[in-house]
Amino acid sequence: MMPNVVRGDRMAGLMTYLTGPGRANEHTEPHLVAGDAALLAWHDDAELGRDAALSIARHLDRPRTAYDVDVNGGHVWHCSLSLRADEGMLTDEKWGQIANDFITAMEFDDAEGTKAPCRWVAVRHGVSKNGNDHIHIAVNLVREDGTKASIHNDFHRAQKAARALEVKYGLEQLESAQAERSTRGYHPAEREAQARARARAKYERTRPKLGPDAPTWERLTGPDRQARITAELRTDEPRYALARTVRASAAASESESEFVRRMRRSGLLVRPRYADGRTDVITGYSVAARPEAGERPIWYGGGHLGRDLTLPRLRAGWPDTPTDATEAAAEWNAAKRGRRVVAPGRENTTPDPELWERYSREVSELREKLRDVPLDDRDTWSTLARQTAGAFAAWSNAVEDAPGDLAAASDALARSAQTFRRPVQPQKAGMVAMSGAAMLLASAAKGGQGRAAQLIMLRQLVRLSQAVYDAAKAAGEKRQADLILSDVKARMDRLRHDLAPTSQTPVAAAAGAQQGTATATLDPETRAMLDRMNASQGKPATEATSPVPNKIDPDERARPRQTTRPGADRGPER
Repeated sequence: MMPNVVRGDRMAGLMTYLTGPGRANEHTEPHLVAGDAALLAWHDDAELGRDAALSIARHLDRPRTAYDVDVNGGHVWHCSLSLRADEGMLTDEKWGQIANDFITAMEFDDAEGTKAPCRWVAVRHGVSKNGNDHIHIAVNLVREDGTKASIHNDFHRAQKAARALEVKYGLEQLESAQAERSTRGYHPAEREAQARARARAKYERTRPKLGPDAPTWERLTGPDRQARITAELRTDEPRYALARTVRASAAASESESEFVRRMRRSGLLVRPRYADGRTDVITGYSVAARPEAGERPIWYGGGHLGRDLTLPRLRAGWPDTPTDATEAAAEWNAAKRGRRVVAPGRENTTPDPELWERYSREVSELREKLRDVPLDDRDTWSTLARQTAGAFAAWSNAVEDAPGDLAAASDALARSAQTFRRPVQPQKAGMVAMSGAAMLLASAAKGGQGRAAQLIMLRQLVRLSQAVYDAAKAAGEKRQADLILSDVKARMDRLRHDLAPTSQTPVAAAAGAQQGTATATLDPETRAMLDRMNASQGKPATEATSPVPNKIDPDERARPRQTTRPGADRGPER
């Protein structure tokens, strides 16, 4: 279950949107599944229209308007709870129970009689465009007595509440949370904005060829403009392609200065982030694809490309000496100013063909060492996944004109490297760095020892991928294991046939019996939320849960208004 939290200040606007047709006419039969007791006394589960939505909004807004309370960042707290499309559909009754438990976990209720409750509602209006069953929960952060509900760390708390709900209701548990792993996703608004910018730039470049009467972008018809944007949405997302290029450059480099040079050699725009008041201390970086005429570069920091691509994590695999730091700072400064590289290195040379045998042997030795690594050693396996993903990415950038099988294999393995904690250094994990193998694969288009050497290297990399698969499977990460199985094994089998059409030598493949469902080990915070949900069931009704709306009179408040800060301002609801 995935929660998505936003803030705003227009309850009426939110309710009319939830009960309206939606952006793509995906809203069907909007109705209530849960809410505060007074609200449910007036509204049943009938289909909602605009008048009903405005009536509900007035009810929810009443405490804020009566007490004239100003909440920094907006008093409307909105969260959607959605399931994966393949999890199917839940009943309204089940969604109602989930909504009530979620409100309890977030402490928007009466908190076992210690606080005045918030007014809230849960709306269901069919599945999303992608087929995800979901509900929307809207909460007024001004409680019945005019005090403010705490939203401190609400994003984190909503995630913990979702994990507790998965356990309580037997829903599919989020593997990445158990494995302390997460990947950067694309927000729909980000994707659409980038697609719109690319579509407009491409159209303006080609408009002179269409004749003097060709309309400008602004004068195109709505359907024509949207068709061009939709076409761009189907292309490879820029951030994923950037991450693959940066990961390949990092894997093939044996120093930070070489990393900078390889990124520039790959055509990326690179700029460092300096420590305050310094130009010789680099704390981070951002990159952008070189834009075409009429486009503007879109910059991404290393952390936004992937957790394993932040500069501190990358530095863990490189030498840390004053000389290396000085050389790296010089290359960063040259990149920022658009000057030539300071000291070209091995990225400009063709590797000795004999190195293919040497590095293939080292990768084989690494596979043997991994036999002694426990399957629950997440640090070592995430380090292995990062290095193997980097090797596939380097190979993809060298030989694939468009993202293909090698790119997909790199992306699949990279997911296992996106850990919350910084992974151990390869040397501390008893592993050899795979920068040599990645360096060779980055130059695969230049020849080397030909297809035979590449086939041997492929066989070794697939064996490492199988080791990552085995570790994910043993940890109960079924989805991640299946992803590696489909995006590495099947694709690498096809690539093996391309490299050696007549060869029948089997390549080691990730396979095994079906893994039983792993029991999740909840952290104390999630366990406490689950206990709070369970404790709230069956408790006697109190005055705060009466179906009759409270009479709100600001002049008769028994206690002064709460003055605690409501939390960070996250911007208005759109």
